[in-house]
This record gives sequence, structure tokens and C-alpha cells, in this order.
Amino acid sequence: MATTFDPFRDLDRMLTGTFRPATAAMPMDLFRTGESFVAKVDLPGVDPSSIDVDVEDRTLTIRAERREATDEDVQWLSHERPSGTFARQLTLGYGVASDRIEAEYADGVLTLSIPVAEEAKPRKISVSHTGGQRVISGETAESAEPAHA
Repeated sequence: MATTFDPFRDLDRMLTGTFRPATAAMPMDLFRTGESFVAKVDLPGVDPSSIDVDVEDRTLTIRAERREATDEDVQWLSHERPSGTFARQLTLGYGVASDRIEAEYADGVLTLSIPVAEEAKPRKISVSHTGGQRVISGETAESAEPAHA
């Protein structure tokens, strides 16, 4: 089986391993269920006390730290897990209740529940009518004189 020559393949592979996007350390699922948006952020190996969730204006910021093993006699054979401080920001829409956001960390996953604001929830508007007769300028449609040109 012949392989095609691609001079950029190895360069791409090398750069992909070196310059990982910041979100690679914090992959996230975001969905709506019922009256809330839910964000599930993978944070395996993170000390729960290092997790910080802030809301300022319409920006939600998640910060967490994963510490690296610092044994002096360690000789790395493979070192792929990122360590350090990670941050991710989400811009919240006007239709969420940012004062009622809840966060829970379990099994390496941070779950944020972001409720929809009351004013953004869909609501039914009732339409009233006047017993089958239209009212035009204080007169019923049956008694109104036709307009002459």
C-alpha cells in the first residue's frame, strides 16, 4: 500500500502537541434542560478547593489548578497531562438568572446549573373578545355606518 507524501504532516503533529488550545484542559458540554442551562466541565485531577467560579457583569469565569507531581527522582517517559492554572470564560445572555447559578464538583466534573430568568421564560398571553361583536370607535360593527367616498 502506497502512502502519499505530506511534508506538513509531521510539522502539524508537532505543533498540535506543543500549542494546545486553552480549552483542551477544560472540555465542556453545554445544553438546556427544562428551565436551566447546564455546563459540564471536565476537571479530572483538580483539587476541589482550587476551583473558582465568578460572575461579573455577563461574564462567567471558571478557574482551576492541577498540580504537577514534583518528585525529584522522576524521569518522565511521557508527559501529556496538562498542569497549572486553567481558566475558561463564558458570556451569559440577558435571559439567565446569574444570581442563582449553582455549582457542584463530583467525579472530576464541575456541573454548573444556570437558571433561565423569569422574564425570559415563554408565557401564554390570553386574548379577550367582546361576545362576537367588534367594537369600532365605541360603536358595534353592525350599527356602524358604511363610509362614503
